[in-house]
Amino acid sequence: MTDQREVAIVRWPGQAPSAQDGPAALLAAYHLQTQAEKGEAVAGVDELPDRYRSEILDPRAAFTDDVVMLALSGDAVVGCLVVTTPIDGRSELKRLWTDPALRGRGIASSLVRAVLAHAAENAVSAVRLSVWEWRAGAIALYERLGFTVTESWDERDQLVCMERAV
Repeated sequence: MTDQREVAIVRWPGQAPSAQDGPAALLAAYHLQTQAEKGEAVAGVDELPDRYRSEILDPRAAFTDDVVMLALSGDAVVGCLVVTTPIDGRSELKRLWTDPALRGRGIASSLVRAVLAHAAENAVSAVRLSVWEWRAGAIALYERLGFTVTESWDERDQLVCMERAV
């Protein structure tokens, strides 16, 4: 069993030599679950839209300008979160995902806090995100961490846009 004390948050690539594959498996789980929740279930990674498949197949290239944080339990990658390069003082959180078997142990909160600390260290004034409205647990997490609903910058239906000052 893993508890929060056994989980380390590290920047990838670089600080996680044992996590060579980085977030690929978690990104696959994230995108496959999201497609299913949108009513567009696919049988596997090969059937995902190109933009999502490319993140899974080559996360280093897909997130080359971004910062990827991983949660590690020993050598196992149990969580991931991407924060984009700031534009006009704002960064965006993307792809928060934790191993479903380990949820409720503070891993997602630790990832978000690590990204917020990174943002503060890099003079980012605000962090924003979008989350599907049916992900009530994620919305509640973001609200607990100080994010508030804001005007949408994304035209897709069923997205909740949130932001927080750093």
